Formats: sequence, C-alpha cells, structure tokens
Amino acid sequence: MAHQVQNSTSDSILAVRGIVRAILSQRIFPTRGDSAQREAGEASVLTALDGLTPDGEGPGAPAGTVATRVSPPVDPRSIDPDSDHAEHGQAIDQLAQFHDLTGEELRTALRNVRGAQAAAGGDNRLNDPDPTIPQDAGVAAFFDVDNTLIKGASILLFARGLAKRRFFTVGQICRFLWKQVKFRASGKEDPSDIASGREEALALVRGRREEEVIQMAEEIWAATIAERIFPDTKELANMHLQAGHQVWLVTATPVQLAQIIARELGFTGALGTVAEVRDGRFTGRMVGDILHGPGKKHAVVALAAYENLDLSRCTAYSDSVNDIPMLSTVGTAVAINPDSQLRKRARNRGWEVRDYRRGRRAVKRFGAPAAAAAAASAAGGYWIIRR
Repeated sequence: MAHQVQNSTSDSILAVRGIVRAILSQRIFPTRGDSAQREAGEASVLTALDGLTPDGEGPGAPAGTVATRVSPPVDPRSIDPDSDHAEHGQAIDQLAQFHDLTGEELRTALRNVRGAQAAAGGDNRLNDPDPTIPQDAGVAAFFDVDNTLIKGASILLFARGLAKRRFFTVGQICRFLWKQVKFRASGKEDPSDIASGREEALALVRGRREEEVIQMAEEIWAATIAERIFPDTKELANMHLQAGHQVWLVTATPVQLAQIIARELGFTGALGTVAEVRDGRFTGRMVGDILHGPGKKHAVVALAAYENLDLSRCTAYSDSVNDIPMLSTVGTAVAINPDSQLRKRARNRGWEVRDYRRGRRAVKRFGAPAAAAAAASAAGGYWIIRR
C-alpha cells in the first residue's frame, strides 16, 4: 500500500512538473527561433523547475544530490547584527565567508532586513501564499523595481507625489533630482553625491510621522505608479507564485513604498532603503544602507538566511549593470529591459535577456542615458510641480 502511495505521489509530481514546464517554456522563456536561444530558454526552464523535484534534486543533477545550504550555529532570525554575543558573531562570520562577504557587509544587510521587518509590522512577509498551491520551500525570485517592474524611477515618482502634496519644497526636490540626473547621464557613481543625497533625503523626513508618509505613498501608488507596471514583468512574478516560489522586491526605493507595491501586487515581501523610525517618527538616521549595487546582493544573502532560501535555486531580475552582484548571487539571472552594459554582460554570461519596452527608439548619437538625462534636466522642475 505504501509503495502504491509513493508511486501515485511520484506520478502526480511528474504530471505537475510537465504542466508547469509547458507553461514556463511557452510563457516565461519562449524560444525565439535559433538553436542557441532555444537551448538557453530550455536551460532556464529546467533551472526554474529544480524546485519541483523532491528533496531538492534538479532534473539535471545526479540522483541524490541536494543543494548545499549554510547552517549557522543559531537561527538566523534570532541573529542580532549589533550583538557582541559570540554565537551571533560566529553565525554572521560563517555565513559571510560562505558568500564571500565581509562580516560588516553582512551585518549591514541584516540591519536592512530587520528594518524592513519592523516597517512591515514585525513580519517581512506581506502576503500569505495561495493555500491551493504547494509551496516549494527554499526557492524565491528577486525583482528590481525601477525599469524592471515599473516604467521609470520609483523614487522620482514618489518625490514628485510628495512635492505635489507640499511635503517639501521644489528647491529641495530639484537638488535631489539633479543628483539623479547626473548619475544617469554619466553612468558613474560619485560617492560624495551618494552620501550627500542620502543625508538630504533623511533630512527631508526627519521628524515626520511614518503613518503620514505611508498614507501618501499609498495615494501615490494608486494615482501614479500602479499604471506604470510592466504587465510582462508582473506576469513573470505571477508565474513564480504559481510555481510555489516566494517573490521579493529588492530596491533602493524607500522600504515603505516598496512594501506597498509588493503588497498590492500580491508578492511575498519587499526590501528597500530603511530610514529609522522611533516612536512613530523618522529620526533622520538610516538603518543599514542604501540598497544599491553590492548592497542588493548583501540584502539578498541576509534575506536568504532569514527565509532559509537556497540561492542556487533562486532567480533574480534586473535592468541595470549595477545589479550584477545580485544577479551573480543566484542560480538563474534574467536581464529585463537591460541597459547597454547589462545587455552585453548578460549575453557574455549566457543569461536570458528580455525587453518589454514598447515603441522604444534607439538614440544613436548621444545614447539613451545621456538623452534621458538631458530631457530630465530640462523639464525636471516643471514635471515635479505641474498639476
């Protein structure tokens, strides 16, 4: 009898895998003609299906193999990055070494995760999984937000909405906007600009009630950001959810806005840049660091520890070359609406490339980043204050 039940279970799993494989191959990774693209698409599908195999055995892996996981000496959820306790330090150092991070990098990332947890009311998960879908424990998809999930920069859309609501002055937002334009035009990060921009942003919310900012963020989401979602990227995320995977946003935008987007779209949760809150008001200090570049990788590693995720079975999506550290940390990387540098790197590494932008024009003379920056510089002030 037990043997029959086992056979029945195995048959059911194989049937589910066959259905999901067909859906994934047709909808998420459709082939586009030549054999190289077909093989890359099929490889991506097989990787995504790893989680549907019992005991973590992937379809291309030898029988009996189980993906390696790190087992810290204490539960990662109980790790305090600011604790001097030896067990906490040992757990952080062990995990950091495994992922080629420094202990301080991981501590900072753990602060980000704990800060996001506090912003979400004590639990990083914003939505419960569909009870009718078997959950594939240990598998997640990580999505960047700006130009990956939504058209444009969420922080600028957020800032525009706050300015229209007289949350701060046009002069303040224009200074912030200039730093954004300067970065997008040059494609290079100026550490002094990043530091000063961070301090200006923190100063803008210092003393404000978190409840007030969240209410405004919800209004801005409904009025402006919701209509800018890329439907194809949203469909990718939904397919992961249907496969029993967790779906997380990982973005430099304020965590309160990121969590509203994730909650409204039915995703598992979101990590973002965390401004400290005490007694319901922003203090003007930061928890952790801005989730940008390597910071996203560090945050994903910390989240994986909290959620007991196997990063080799996870997938990451982004549009920016700055997110290569995060993309390189997971088993499957996909470039969505990539900038020119990421497109080149993705092709060299054999990563899937998808472009969901419609009616996009190639700017040959100066390049798209410079053209966009020039337009933003010329029209930025008016765009922010116009009704």
